Amino acid sequence: MDEENQDIAKLFTRTDGSYVFARWGRPIAPVIFGVDDATLAVFKGAVEAVVTLANHKMDEVDTELGANLMVFFCRDWAELTEVPHLDQLVPDLGPLVGRLQQADANQYRIFRFDEAGAIRACFVFLRMDDHLSRVSADVLALSQAVQMIVLWSDSAFDQMPPLAMIDGKAVLRPHIADVVRAAYDPVMPLAAQDASHALRLAARVGRLN
Repeated sequence: MDEENQDIAKLFTRTDGSYVFARWGRPIAPVIFGVDDATLAVFKGAVEAVVTLANHKMDEVDTELGANLMVFFCRDWAELTEVPHLDQLVPDLGPLVGRLQQADANQYRIFRFDEAGAIRACFVFLRMDDHLSRVSADVLALSQAVQMIVLWSDSAFDQMPPLAMIDGKAVLRPHIADVVRAAYDPVMPLAAQDASHALRLAARVGRLN
């Protein structure tokens, strides 16, 4: 496996050594809670930009869930337990909040999958601590949008974030953008658990350049 293949494989190889990939199998219908209208527009714009990059689709409503991408902003994790009906969408919400508090986490994502292994829903939780509060809305929005468009490894961006700053503007790193586009190629599978998938991704990334 050459260097490019290895780099792509790392993006979907979890810390336990397993290779796990999934992309959305349905149009993305986002809803965002806990922000003002200006920030809402920035987030929806970022999601639309990443979805367009992937050549995927958005919709106003998901026929099964109403909204299938839900982003929750809070100042304290305990606030999540007060969101009506959230415990029905997120089983064991109470214990999860406890773990997030203990870890002093500022973000968390939960994915749900359909019978084919494709992403059917994503819940994004952001606690606006001192660190996230210093991040501009456009950077935070684009970062979260790219992290929900496919199921990345839990360590995919430990060494290098998915965004770069060019002339003061946040953009996706070209390599990450290419991987997203390749992942949504119609001939590629909705989900994969074999590292040979990375070889196919690398081949398509090569054709993009």
